Amino acid sequence: MNLPVPVAVGIWVALGLVLLLLVLTGRRRLATRTRRVVPAPPAPPEAEGALGATLLGPVEATYVSSTLSGDWLARVGAHGLGDRSAAEVTVWSGGVVVDRAGGTPLLVPAAALRDVGTAPGMAGKYVGRDGLVVLTWEVPTDGATDAVVLDTGLRTRYRADTPRLLETARSLLTPSAPPHPSTPTTKDTK
Repeated sequence: MNLPVPVAVGIWVALGLVLLLLVLTGRRRLATRTRRVVPAPPAPPEAEGALGATLLGPVEATYVSSTLSGDWLARVGAHGLGDRSAAEVTVWSGGVVVDRAGGTPLLVPAAALRDVGTAPGMAGKYVGRDGLVVLTWEVPTDGATDAVVLDTGLRTRYRADTPRLLETARSLLTPSAPPHPSTPTTKDTK
């Protein structure tokens, strides 16, 4: 069956528009669904020096996405946290700021940071062999939504920046408190 060129082009354009509509609807549903679970993240302060001294950066990176902690396929669509973008990452003594191109800057306060590690991929982005820097942090409650722990993935543009970012971000982690004296340890239990 040979269709005239204008009809064939019209069919392809209509098919493309339907697919685009499906993608946009899916993104909107993801944002709505995760907005009920994830509070709005804090914004970096406007005042110069409010986050303390600069420890590292800015480092060029790609903001991959944020997912619910422990489930690296559960992308968070609310508050623009699921949108991949170019970014500059700066580590301050008061936290990590991810300045995303085309999006609002993301602040990971030092007190909210739970872990810093690496991963081969997350939420549809696989780079292999511990290529992502993953910040595990707690988004504080905004009054309407309870606090939630997220994993935020960053891919540094230059491989040499990955260990520097890991080491500097890990320096913000507060050491865990020693076990309470009444809590049995493995030596005490026999």
